[in-house]
Amino acid sequence: MSADATEDKPLSTAASEGAACEGNPRQWLKLLLEAGPLLVFFLTNAWFGLITGTAVFVGATAVSLVASRVLMGRIPVMPLVGGVFVLVFGGLTVLLEDDLFIKIKPTIVNLLFSAILFAGLVSGRHFLKLIFDGAFHLTERGWTVLTLRWGLFFIALAVLNEVVWRGFSSDTWVAFKVFGILPLTLLFSVAQIPLLMRHQVAEAGATGDGSGTM
Repeated sequence: MSADATEDKPLSTAASEGAACEGNPRQWLKLLLEAGPLLVFFLTNAWFGLITGTAVFVGATAVSLVASRVLMGRIPVMPLVGGVFVLVFGGLTVLLEDDLFIKIKPTIVNLLFSAILFAGLVSGRHFLKLIFDGAFHLTERGWTVLTLRWGLFFIALAVLNEVVWRGFSSDTWVAFKVFGILPLTLLFSVAQIPLLMRHQVAEAGATGDGSGTM
């Protein structure tokens, strides 16, 4: 689930797709569809400026969503949510010629994801199960700890986005958006592997209740 499709759906690619892409053309296609609009955004911004770059970004995101539905048979949850926010905030940026909207979008999206995850914890539901789409089978304790970690990570991404867009140039913010958020998310995801291994359902019987620390 830190755009767009890739920035705003870190959970759908980060934790498992790195290894899955090897020798799997379908996973490579999925990654291309999700990361392609970001690369187009970066290049267009460099050549024509942020407003034009945003307009192209919106169009590329729409094409990516349609292509995902046609080629993959469905649109994963995180790319869909991220894509909708790109269309809304990107559209406002282009129509009003105000780059504030596209810059604050990652902040709002990440805070929204964090709020949803924490709301799920409070209500006893683990929304990460839907996002990971059966990729992992964890104990209840494992889902709880993983959800808490991702919720806090989304808050950190939101704060970091605010610092970058408010304190640096637009070009720096675009570079951070394209080349900063995804690597940070991948590193964070890799750091969760010990937790995933420790709380696999298959090992729950041997470890009792699968309890562990954050």
